[in-house]
Amino acid sequence: RVVTGHALACGLPGCAIRGAVVVPLTVDRRVVGALAAYDSAVGPALVRTVTEVARWVSCQLELAELDSSRRRAMEAETRALRAQISPHFIYNSLTTIASFVRTDPERARELLMDFADFTRYALRRERDFTTLADELHCVDRYLLLERARFGERLRFTVRVAPEVLSVPVPFLCLQPLVENAIKHGMATTGGCGEVRVLVSDAGSEAHVSVEDDGLGMDPERARLLLGDDSRNERGEGGIGLANVDVRLRHIYGEDYGLVVETALGAGTKVRLRLPKLSCRA
Repeated sequence: RVVTGHALACGLPGCAIRGAVVVPLTVDRRVVGALAAYDSAVGPALVRTVTEVARWVSCQLELAELDSSRRRAMEAETRALRAQISPHFIYNSLTTIASFVRTDPERARELLMDFADFTRYALRRERDFTTLADELHCVDRYLLLERARFGERLRFTVRVAPEVLSVPVPFLCLQPLVENAIKHGMATTGGCGEVRVLVSDAGSEAHVSVEDDGLGMDPERARLLLGDDSRNERGEGGIGLANVDVRLRHIYGEDYGLVVETALGAGTKVRLRLPKLSCRA
């Protein structure tokens, strides 16, 4: 409510202030402060002016709190994302590296450096955004480690338009898609399969697709994977598609979620669009 006061004692020699209008500043119906205006006389014009200014300031405070809440939510999601790096992948990678220690020490050393490179990136705490080039470098290290594990049974192709390498993207938005393609694609083909990653320039956007040649799945199951990864993905280890989908929608809007194209016997393709926006802190 607006509070007006009259006959105020300023106390300073020659001061003409004799009245005031005080309007509370609110955020989500909570009073967080007050805006006060002092004048020689209090009239309807001053009350209206101070009330409108206070309403505008309250609106700005609410927007700032919403932005802060959004950032805290995104930070929590990113921390959860790091915690979901598949322990099976870590165990399998170290076991694979150990198998080369005696037979091929140089290969073991190279794989150990790849593993260190991948984990350093996945566990970093710098920013929640990175460049597409860095994200693809992480994918490359991941694929090299998986290739060492599966050998010739895993084939992969990565094609990238160089024009989009500097595009800022959410941290760890591509590796989970590649992990999903390997896990589901190879599991349904007797341990053999191919993964294709294509990144193209589409004007104001970068388009990414991750495709496997596995047996595919019922489209309804794909919808469930995007709707809730607590039952479908996390139980198997790794980062679920739903995590990436939700983060993309939170950051860019509802039109920028994952698109899954699949059918029984037709493999699976996951597509996403990334706007060419300025990098965020």
